[in-house]
Amino acid sequence: MTPEDHAQAAVDLLAAEQSGEQIGLLTLRHPDMSMDDAYEVQNAIYRAKLAAGQKVIGWKIGLTSKAMQYALNIDIPDSGILFDDMLFEHGAIVHAGRFVQPRIEAEIAFVMKAPLGGENITRADVIAATDYVAPSIEILDTRIQRQDPKTGKVRTVYDTISDNAANAGIVLGREKHGVEDHDLRWVGALTFRNGEIEETGLGAGVLNDPVESVVWLARRMAQYGQSIEPGQVILSGSFIRPVECPSGTDIHADFGAFGSVDIRFA
Repeated sequence: MTPEDHAQAAVDLLAAEQSGEQIGLLTLRHPDMSMDDAYEVQNAIYRAKLAAGQKVIGWKIGLTSKAMQYALNIDIPDSGILFDDMLFEHGAIVHAGRFVQPRIEAEIAFVMKAPLGGENITRADVIAATDYVAPSIEILDTRIQRQDPKTGKVRTVYDTISDNAANAGIVLGREKHGVEDHDLRWVGALTFRNGEIEETGLGAGVLNDPVESVVWLARRMAQYGQSIEPGQVILSGSFIRPVECPSGTDIHADFGAFGSVDIRFA
């Protein structure tokens, strides 16, 4: 892809976000698209949103579970950007039409108190830079069709990364914990949709340790001259499968002693 292709893809995705009308697969439009191309599209969206006055509040890490990596035939996670208009309060109502095809995932969020950057970041560095951890829900959306209606081709990880790693929103629970107060590998969530259990999982599903997920992100960002800043929120990755959230959906994620998070889709 050329720089002009990256820019046009970003324009199309931003328009889809505003209109609610999905675009076709970028990997059909550009069959030779690479992961670097995908992140260039994401970066073009990032620059456009900053120019429009939005602020970065953090980062998300996706595809951290083996099941999702196997499904997409990759062996590494991906990442996306959290903007200030994506933050929802615990118990908030998402108005109808805000998203195209919303889904949710349960995750452990890290809130940082110190900068974190460099290709040699360690687990100890992440722990030292973390202010607290909290239960959270990530809201996913797709501005790209999940499957092309004519060819049956499904979107790839390159489509997803281009689409800001399918990120759309974040809901933080009220509880705050020291990063070493709990063994995060054993922090789990029971995720209910309209009062019925849908998914369960443990933090160990995230690269065997959610802290290692943040290590991966910091190292990847360093390759692009980026770093994690104080006050930013890091969604460390889901340990459940995505739960579909059509209109009228109530979500309750019960993390036990770690806390809980609620969100409703009108």
